[in-house]
Order: sequence, then structure tokens, then C-alpha cells
Amino acid sequence: MAEIQEHLAADPVSILPQIKKLKEGKLVIQKGHTYELTLMGVVIADKMPSFLGTLEVLEDNFEYWTKRNLEGIPPFLRKRIFELKNCKLILPDISHMFELNPEFIEQLHLSKQILGFASYFHPSFASLYPELAKKEVEISLMLTEPVIQRFEKDYREELNTFLGFENVRVFAFSRDAKIADFTVTDKFFLLTLFSREKIFEHESLLSSEPEALKWGTDLFSHMLKEATQVREVESITLEH
Repeated sequence: MAEIQEHLAADPVSILPQIKKLKEGKLVIQKGHTYELTLMGVVIADKMPSFLGTLEVLEDNFEYWTKRNLEGIPPFLRKRIFELKNCKLILPDISHMFELNPEFIEQLHLSKQILGFASYFHPSFASLYPELAKKEVEISLMLTEPVIQRFEKDYREELNTFLGFENVRVFAFSRDAKIADFTVTDKFFLLTLFSREKIFEHESLLSSEPEALKWGTDLFSHMLKEATQVREVESITLEH
């Protein structure tokens, strides 16, 4: 009991009623003056950190998660939502609605490696990523095929320049990803999900936690399996 008190920072009066409930639920067994988890208790306790972590992540940005379409997140990563800890909600600046978030750009310039995905076209990409490539940042950028085609049509020269860097890889994603965009670097992870009402609000979650960076990297790797790399600069042909 003294050990339980120390870990919970509570007195026996508060602890004993809860232990009684656990004993009645066959989760805890008492042996003399000690308490142990039953086999069922061990199984449940093993799942508790991820369960409580998931609740914490969802509660921190409850309005965001409840209004978003999660279909684009593969099942194995939905089970790891608890890894997206300490996410900061990034809201668009009304006076700069059609510009990239300044904090996002600042973080990109501090990064040495970038994995990015976007299912929408933004003109700023045409100048931002070549600028980062010149700084020898390792860049792997995955875009949906309509976005690739838009860049080829309206920003062919910039795209050619970008593809010419040795530290750059560009991939075309043919399916409907059902994710607006995400970026993972050695510094941060940013995730933008579509609204369930199919309204693009451009609200994003930003985290610098190592677990979140790993989650984002695994998402990129998963989607990369269904992407084709853009190889040729002139004709923009795609190769597996």
C-alpha cells in the first residue's frame, strides 16, 4: 500500500475504494499485504498507455479531430494517434488567407530533410522548394497527379529547375489521398486534414515531438508505395 501511495500521491482512504472496485472486476488480486494485477489486469494495463495517450491527443484539439475526415489515415496509423502529442493548432491568418503560414515557412528553412505531400496546388511551392533545394536541403515531395500537371502547365521552368537538383525527388500520387497535406522534417511534423463537410479550411496540427515525426515519416513511407517518381525533366514522364 505504501508503494501505491507513493506512485499515486494519495492516501489510503482515497485508494482503497478504487482497489476494491478493481478486485471486484477481477483485475487486481490481494495476497496478504500486497496487491497484484491478474492476468486480465496485465492485458488491460498493457493497453492503457496508448488508450490514455489517444484520449489526451484527441482532447487537446477536440474540435479539430471531430470535424475532420480521417479516412486518409491508414488503419495502422489511426491506432497510433497517441503518438501525435503536444500538437499546436495552426489557424490561417485572415489577412493572409492565400499565403503559406509564416511559422511553417520558418520551420522549413531550419530543416535539413523534408518529406512533403500535397493534394492541392499552391503557387508558393514553385519558389519555396527550389529555394530550399539551393540550400542543399534533402527534399522528397509527393504531389497528386493533377497538381503535377498544373505545375507542368503553369510553372514548367520552375519545375524543371527543381527536378534538376540532385538532392530532390518528386513523386506523383495517383489515388485520392483524402489528406490535404502533410510535411515531416527533422524539426517538425505538420498535418492538414480535410473537413468532413468537404470544406478546405486549411487548419493544421503542428508538433515537434519525436513520436510525431516518426508517425509522419511512416505515413509518407506508406503512401510512397503507391506513388511513381517523376524522372525526366523535359517530358515529365513517370517511372515506378
